[in-house]
Amino acid sequence: MSTTASVGTASASIEGGADAAPPSASASADTPMLGADGAPEGTSSDKSASSPGGPATASSLEDDSAATFLFASESVTESHPDKLCDVISDAIVDACLTLDPASRIACETVCKTGVVIVLGEITTSASINYEQVIRDAVRDAGYDDPAKGLDYKTCNVIVALEEQSPDIAQSVDATKVEDIGAGDSCIVFGYACEETSELMPLSHVLATKLSARLAEVRKDGTLDWIRPDGKTQITLEYGNNESGVPVPKRVHSIVISAQHSEEVSNDKISADLMEHVVKPVVPEKYLDEKTLYHMNPSGRFVIGGPHSDAGLTGRKPTVDTYGGWASHGGGALSGKDATKADRSGSYAARWIAKSLVANGYCSRCQVQISYAIGLSHPMSVHVDTFGTCTNKNGMAERDLVRMVETKFDLRPGCIVKELDLRRPIMRKTAAYGHFGREEEEFKWEKVKEI
Repeated sequence: MSTTASVGTASASIEGGADAAPPSASASADTPMLGADGAPEGTSSDKSASSPGGPATASSLEDDSAATFLFASESVTESHPDKLCDVISDAIVDACLTLDPASRIACETVCKTGVVIVLGEITTSASINYEQVIRDAVRDAGYDDPAKGLDYKTCNVIVALEEQSPDIAQSVDATKVEDIGAGDSCIVFGYACEETSELMPLSHVLATKLSARLAEVRKDGTLDWIRPDGKTQITLEYGNNESGVPVPKRVHSIVISAQHSEEVSNDKISADLMEHVVKPVVPEKYLDEKTLYHMNPSGRFVIGGPHSDAGLTGRKPTVDTYGGWASHGGGALSGKDATKADRSGSYAARWIAKSLVANGYCSRCQVQISYAIGLSHPMSVHVDTFGTCTNKNGMAERDLVRMVETKFDLRPGCIVKELDLRRPIMRKTAAYGHFGREEEEFKWEKVKEI
C-alpha cells in the first residue's frame, strides 16, 4: 500500500488522564509496512501526512463527488490530566457512598506539577481519609515518578472540602428518596444510534477503544516505553443511507499521541503504535490505501501528565459522552452523587434514547431533559429522531415524548432508585466513557422494553 504517515513523538502540550476499560475491537488493520524512517515503505516521512496529488486536508474525501462528509471523535487515557481529575473526584464519590449511600457530594479536583487539590462540598456520615484516596488514585493512574509528571508518594495533596450549603440541602431533602428535588438546575442530553452494537457512534467507539488500548499496552508491559498520558483522535468518512441516516464508510485518519520515555526512537514509536494499538482495535474493513496515520505528530512527548498541562474535573465532556454527535448541557458528570441531575439525568436520557432505538421506534435519537433546583419533576422532555421515526405502534415523533413520560419516571430520586445509583460504581465511569459499555453495574445501558 502507499498510505502515508506522519512519524514523531507527540507534543508535551496536548490537552491536560478508572478502572475498567471497554473491550478492544477484535480486528486486523490492513496496515502498510514501515520503513527505517518510521514511514510506510514508498512514502515520505515528512511530519505532515500527505496523499498523492498534494497535502491532505481536513476536507479530503475518498470521492469528492460523493455525498459524504468527515466527522472526528477523540478520547484520552485514564491518566490524561483532566481524566486523572475525573478519576480522583469519582474515587472520592465512591469512598463516601461505600460507607454512607446517602452522601451528598460535589467534588472538584485540580492537578499540576507535584500537587493535587480537591475542593468542593461533601455532606456524609462517613469518615474518609481523603488524602489516601487521592494518592491511591494517582498511583493507579501510573504516576509513580516525577519524571512521568507526578508521583503519588511525594506530591502535595490539598483538601478543601466543606459541607453542602444548607440552602441547597433544604431544597433537595425529602422523606422518601422518590421525592427528592434536583440538586441543581441543569439541561442534560442522551443519544443513541444504530451504527454499532453498543448503539453508539462508531467514531466515538473507536477513539475510546484506541485510548483504552494505549493504557492496556502500558499496564501489561507490551510497550515498555509508554508513559501514562495519551490522546487519540479518529476521523471517519460517512455517507447517508436512503433514510438520511449517517453510515460509516471508511477511516479517513488516525492520530495518536502517546507520552514516552526519553530513549525510544520515533521509528519505534510509530511502528509499535501501529502494530499494538491501531491494528488490534480498528476493523480492517474501514482501512484503505488512503487512510492517513499520524503517530505522535508533534515530534516529542516526554514531558506529560500534570507537569505538562494542568488537569481539571469535568473538562472532557465530549470524551465522556458521545464523541461530538450529541448536544451537551455543560455540566460535568464526575465528582457528583446522583442527586445532582447533571449526572442522574444524563444517565436517564441515555437510557431513554437507547431504549427508543433498540425497540425500533427510530434509528437515531437525542433526548433532552431539563431540571430546576429543588423540584422533583423535570421542566421539559424533548425527543428528536432526526427524521428517523418509524411510526411503530402508530407513534409519530411528537407522540414519543408522551410515551417517554409514561414509561420513565424522570424524578431524580426515581432515577436514583431505578438505576441503583447509590452504589459505589462511579469511578468505573470516570474514564473511557459513561455510555456504550456493558458493565453489569451500568443499568442505564440495559434496554427497557417499551
